[in-house]
Amino acid sequence: MTDAYAMAARAPGGSDMFHKVAITLPEPGPGQVRIRHTAVGVNFLDVYYRGGSYPWPVEADLVTGSEGAGVVEAVGAGVTEFAVGQRVAYTTPNGAYATHRLLEAALLVPLPDDIADEIAAAVMLKGLTAQYLLHHSFPVQAGQTVLFHAAAGGVGLIAGQWLAAKGVRAIGTAGGPEKCALALQNGYDAVIDYRAQDFVTEVGTLTDGKGVAVAYDSVGRDTIMGSLDALERFGTLVSFGQSSGAPDQLKIKDLTKGSYRLTRPTLFHHVARRDWLLRAAEDLFGMIRSGKIVIRIDRTLPLAEVAEAHDGLEGRRTTGSTVLIP
Repeated sequence: MTDAYAMAARAPGGSDMFHKVAITLPEPGPGQVRIRHTAVGVNFLDVYYRGGSYPWPVEADLVTGSEGAGVVEAVGAGVTEFAVGQRVAYTTPNGAYATHRLLEAALLVPLPDDIADEIAAAVMLKGLTAQYLLHHSFPVQAGQTVLFHAAAGGVGLIAGQWLAAKGVRAIGTAGGPEKCALALQNGYDAVIDYRAQDFVTEVGTLTDGKGVAVAYDSVGRDTIMGSLDALERFGTLVSFGQSSGAPDQLKIKDLTKGSYRLTRPTLFHHVARRDWLLRAAEDLFGMIRSGKIVIRIDRTLPLAEVAEAHDGLEGRRTTGSTVLIP
């Protein structure tokens, strides 16, 4: 496989750390599958690892990338669920920014014929994140009101449509009129422009002072304390990201303001449960198939241009999903 390559980061830092490296992949071992990528998603998680916000799991070049779709090229001993030529998708920390890779078969899900590779690569991390947020971290019920930050982002656009389908009133936040308008088109009942408005005040107005049952916060440092203040008594704060930095200013005593609940879930704890992964993926693909969730792919770039993809994400110039094509 002389044409096999990965886009690796030399060291923690900016997008200029990316460089192209040739890779040689061994034959899959027991329980493993080798896939050839056809599409790879781009996420803030990848930015966290590349920039050093999350500890590097290796001491050399790091191949980031946390979701992808492709075709099975070879299977190892004991693998019976997948066959050569089968289309599959997955999400796992790091390793996706490559033309080929080895994976444990237990991490893969089969792709239905009516789910395109680009769509799968755009939703495995973001869509499954929305699935666990709305059904496990805080199982929302019809008639409730929730707050969802970054409503025009990849997870936010999926969550807004899913919440609308469940009969939940969703209040979103986004930066600028265009992103607010986009979120409104994707299931949100109201969207607050955090650049021009104080979202805590606006949530109070929109809920007649009651607050929301749950605040889903992937922004972190810039929003976490406001998210707490936007909750109703006994409300739940779900912190699942830190695009503005780690929310370290939040203290346990802050929860006493309203007997609040706090959870910090991680997608990969969910994915590690094979039964959950298959069930959640089936749920997600079903929502897409039904038309209740429409996936927006904002940009498609060659894999070699991953630095440009990261720059757009970090500069908040993107809406929806970015997909890389090897």
